[in-house]
Amino acid sequence: MFAKVSSLGIRGIDGFEVSVEVDISGGLPKFEIVGLPDAAVKESKERVRSAIKNSGFTYPVSRITVNLAPADVKKEGPIYDLPILVGIMLAGGDILRIPENSAFIGALSLNGEISPINGVLPMAIKAREAGYDNIFIPYDNAAECRIIEGINAYPVKNVKELCDFFAGSGELSPVKTQKYNPNIEQKHTEDFSDVKGQFEARRALEIAAAGGHNVLMVGAPGTGKSMLAKRLPSILPNMTFDEAIETTKIHSIAGELAADTDILHNRPFRAPHHTISPAGLSGGGSVIKPGEISLAHNGVLFLDELPEFTRQSMEILRQPIEDGKITISRVSATVTYPSRFMAIAAMNPCKCGYYGHPTKQCTCPPHAAEKYISKISYPLLDRFDIHIDVQPIEYDDLSSKEKGECSADIKKRVDKARCRQLERFKNLGITCNAQMSPSQTRKFCVLSEEAESSLRLAFEKLGLSARAYDKVLRVAKTIADLDESDIIEQKHIFEAVQYRSLDRKYWRK
Repeated sequence: MFAKVSSLGIRGIDGFEVSVEVDISGGLPKFEIVGLPDAAVKESKERVRSAIKNSGFTYPVSRITVNLAPADVKKEGPIYDLPILVGIMLAGGDILRIPENSAFIGALSLNGEISPINGVLPMAIKAREAGYDNIFIPYDNAAECRIIEGINAYPVKNVKELCDFFAGSGELSPVKTQKYNPNIEQKHTEDFSDVKGQFEARRALEIAAAGGHNVLMVGAPGTGKSMLAKRLPSILPNMTFDEAIETTKIHSIAGELAADTDILHNRPFRAPHHTISPAGLSGGGSVIKPGEISLAHNGVLFLDELPEFTRQSMEILRQPIEDGKITISRVSATVTYPSRFMAIAAMNPCKCGYYGHPTKQCTCPPHAAEKYISKISYPLLDRFDIHIDVQPIEYDDLSSKEKGECSADIKKRVDKARCRQLERFKNLGITCNAQMSPSQTRKFCVLSEEAESSLRLAFEKLGLSARAYDKVLRVAKTIADLDESDIIEQKHIFEAVQYRSLDRKYWRK
């Protein structure tokens, strides 16, 4: 007796089709799974056996062979429990038929309940693209399918409920779909109105949000670097539908979605501790999963105390910052995850933190500041578009009862600048100035004669690299967008150059 059931798997952030073939034949009882299964897939035979028995059905005492095709692709996790069970019950006659063009994914408990799994969203999207009419999923994963139209997603609680539906004696209702609303009000507990003073830093973060630029903040302890970074998501533009889907896919695969979450509306904010391992930052493991830099995709990756990260961890950032993706190679597979994020880093100017402080004396030995910042390689430092010195807060600012400008007002200006960029880059595959290639930078960054002269002078005086030259142009273009100017003026260049403070202070002495 033979049966064939359709299922899906995960490769990177996308699903792929898997065919579960079941053959029940005579001979000594044995349960064999082939098709490159990992340990979790091999263990499914014990879960399937118990689930069938504890759901009131008869487990076939025969030789059972399960093939997971394509046989040359590694199969991982407990997601094939449900399709294997359905295949065995079809081949054994406990289920007479299943709906045509249907796919099954889900893990099993020993009592027959269907447990939630990771990655339902990308697998359901792949099922729709592959032409399936129905997909049967764990009940607790139902929310992930609310934004997927064109396929019936049936959430199922247990094996008995599923079999009754197939037999016509029970009912299952597909998930009700709903449209994505990009203008939904985002919820942020942190607001820029709480920030006292720091007008230069606030301005720099507004520019960064408007153009998607990376920022490195340097300042003494207690100057508000972390406070500023945590409020950055409150002024970022709302995600488009494509951005929200891609971001939600990654969090679904990593198991980071709450049970009632259908799609992420807020841009992610990830702040790993400096003790994180390189694998935790980049992703990987025996079962490859996204790391922090991919979980920050379309959002913010905040790296506090940047020099305290290991050199290996810091160097991992170079490829994703430059290319917007990271490739993880293992013996079993090579996976590429998207990782286009805003890198926001904070650091003290020296080990004690008080180098250049107006009132507190630095206790570090001579040249300690240069040595401390040299923990960050220049190629990595060069990838930060904006360097800002976060100054100590004055007493008058700190004691003032007056509220600062709120995030909602700043976001209006940011949205306006981003709209100009979206129009400019229509059909080019990018959404903001920071993502421009060198050729696009030359094309779109048109300078006035005075701006050209000023940029030449800054380039020669600071000894900027070719990458830094492009970054100054892109930041200047964002400042021009905030001013609603089509041409980069001299004042825009002056301000953009001011945000290369580390080129002036440490590296070019």
